Amino acid sequence: MEKDPQNLNPINPLKMNTAEAKEYILALFATLKVIEKDIAVLEKEAAKWKGRVDLARSRGIEDLLLEAEREAERINTKLSGLREEALDLKGQIEYLRKQLPGIAARERTIDPDLLEQELLMALGQTEEEAGTERAFRKLEKENSADAALEALKSKMKNE
Repeated sequence: MEKDPQNLNPINPLKMNTAEAKEYILALFATLKVIEKDIAVLEKEAAKWKGRVDLARSRGIEDLLLEAEREAERINTKLSGLREEALDLKGQIEYLRKQLPGIAARERTIDPDLLEQELLMALGQTEEEAGTERAFRKLEKENSADAALEALKSKMKNE
């Protein structure tokens, strides 16, 4: 379920909404916490094997020293990979958190056409009746403007 955080833009093929983005951030955060726990365990393990390397070296036991060095190297390699993964997850989480306001802003929470239909239904009107009413209001406004203009013209003539 890997999602590229760079895909959270208006032409996003994933089309994440705010809730999905928050859920994804939480999933990344949970993964990060698991990795951080693994890192802590591996750091203890690495310290243990470093101590074993030092012990084998101080006693001069070459075969144990080689085994201890091999194991310490394996743990340090794994630890390095987990640290890199944790840094990557932190970057993704931060990027996504910064994108949340933009994602929320792009969401259309109210459909104006649906709202108008609901209001008309509440008033007991149909779309046709409302259209007729709007047309008459426009016509009346134009007529009143024309009448005011004519009154002004006649006043100007009389003066």
